[in-house]
Order: sequence, then structure tokens, then C-alpha cells
Amino acid sequence: MPAITYKCPNCGGELIFDPGSGQYKCEYCLSKFTEEEAANANTEAEAKRDEEEEKEEQDTDRAVVYTCPSCGAEIITDETTAATFCFYCHNPVVLTGRLSGEYLPDRVIPFTIDRKLAVDKFLSYVRKKKFIPGDFFDKEQIRKMTGVYFPYWIYGGSFDGAYNARGRKIRIWRTGDIEYTETSVYDVKREGTVEIGGLSRNALKKADKDLMECVQPYKPDGIKDFSMGYLSGFQAEKRDIERKEVEEDLKSERDAMVKNALKNEASEYSSMEGERMQIRTVADKWQYVLCPVWTLTYPGKNGTIYYYAMNGQTGKINGEFPVDRKKAALVSVISGLIVMVLMMVGGYLL
Repeated sequence: MPAITYKCPNCGGELIFDPGSGQYKCEYCLSKFTEEEAANANTEAEAKRDEEEEKEEQDTDRAVVYTCPSCGAEIITDETTAATFCFYCHNPVVLTGRLSGEYLPDRVIPFTIDRKLAVDKFLSYVRKKKFIPGDFFDKEQIRKMTGVYFPYWIYGGSFDGAYNARGRKIRIWRTGDIEYTETSVYDVKREGTVEIGGLSRNALKKADKDLMECVQPYKPDGIKDFSMGYLSGFQAEKRDIERKEVEEDLKSERDAMVKNALKNEASEYSSMEGERMQIRTVADKWQYVLCPVWTLTYPGKNGTIYYYAMNGQTGKINGEFPVDRKKAALVSVISGLIVMVLMMVGGYLL
């Protein structure tokens, strides 16, 4: 499996995808290129890659050693890593074979938040939290923030639904000292076509499922046809959870959404009984999509590793934050002293 880097046609430096401009930027001569220009500049490299892939006989799913095309150093990755950085020359490297054939993503949502903005957003968010350990803000700690494309299965489509139930309407009134209750029962039927956008599930086993799904949703208007160039300058993972493993779960979520959409059209009833639902698929679509996430870890003093994720498109943040117990205890003591002083002053004045 070949490893490639995207080269600047002006100076030969490495090109990385710049979320701020949506173009490809050379870190050396500061030139910028559109996706088409960057792709054309790497036609020769891609042709060589294809030739090498045809000769390849090894299993591409194993952890293997690659050679950095920039400095010749060895790059060791696990079985799902599809884009990374060379440890020695720090140039971005895309392992193209990992995202070929059945593992070639259908679409990608490019990063729109660059690293500087991600750090600013994260620090602004954290500073609102109480009792955060001081070393959490250390520069070396924040430097660990990494942009990663995570794989997701996204499902949606158009669905016809027929909802049937017995609805109850309750009317209560008083005449003098007597209270009357009237209960009316109706046959309720609602039909319609429900359009459902991107229902998604994490497609990487080693990822924290709850963390990855809590930074959603992504804006559907930001989705693009997949291009390897979007990965340059970021890390990327390929899926190791197949569609059949999430299909039942996503279809159950689909059914609940269709039912709720039709049931909401009968909100005038106090309660529903004997609910029945029929769903017919008009058109549906599955997509294997790479989505942008800024990730960060923090090693707590109690041995706990804290994980954080930020949506690389919207900036939504999720993760559990550590508590500096000394800070918390100090604030508690100070608060107690203040209350004691106020009580003593109040007693003296009385």
C-alpha cells in the first residue's frame, strides 16, 4: 500500500487542506490551490500509486510499516489509520490503499474550523467550567489537540407511513357541587410521507461511541464528494464496523421518527391506545462518510484519561472535565469563612 503526500506545484512543499479558505495551502511558499488544481498537480503521484496497488499482494487490513515519501522514515500505523503525519519530518501522509475499493468513502464533510479556532473555542468553553486543574491549560497539553476524520454510516430517505390508534378525548366540567367527566373514544388514522435526513452511527470500534455521537449533528449542506486531498494535514480512520451491524438500530430510529411525526398530527387527543404502524420505503440511501472531529485527551492525576471531542464543522464540544479537589476544597473553606463572618457581624449588630 503506497503512502503519498500532496506536493505544491510551485515549490514542491507539502499541501494541506485549509478549513478556513476551503483550499489547499503550501506551508512553505504560502501558495493556495483549488481542489482541482491540487488534484492535477498530483496526477503523476496518483498514477504511481495505482501501479503499486496493482502489484500489492499483502493484506491491507493488517498493521504495517510504510515509508514516508518525503524523508524516507518508517511510518507504523494500526489497521484503521488512513491519514497521519510522519513523526520525523512532520509532513502529512495519506495511506491511499486504506480507503480504496469497498472502503472508499462515498462522501466527506471537510473541516471548516481550523486548529487555531478549535483551540480558542475549546479554551473559551473550558474557562466557564469550575475547578479545572491549572495544567489543563498548559501549552503542551493543548498542542495535543488533533484533527481526525472519523467514519460514520449515514442513512436517510423518504418513507410512507400509516398510523392507526384509538384516541381518547376527556372533557371535565362542574355543575354546582357535582363534577362530570366525559370520555370520547375515536378511531384515529394518519397517513403521510416523512422525509428523514442523515441518521448516523459511528463506524469505528476503537472510537468512544458516546463521545463521537454526542458532537453531532453535522450540517448536511457541508457534505462533499470524497477526495483524498481533504485528508492532507489531518488524521483519518477507515471504518471497521459494517453496515449490517448498525442497520437494525438505525431502522428502529427511523420507525420511531416516522411514528412520532404522524402521531404529532393527532395531538388533539388526550391519550392513544392500540397503536399500529405501517412503514413503506419509497427511497432510501446509505452512505459511508468521513466527518471532522477535533480530539483531545487529558491524563488525570487519579489515573483516569479524559477524552474530548469537538465537531470540526459546528464547534459543538463534548467530554467530561476533571475537578481539582484542592481548588474545590479551598473555595468551600473560603465560602464557609465568609458565611461565619457574616453571621458574627450580624449577631454583633443585633
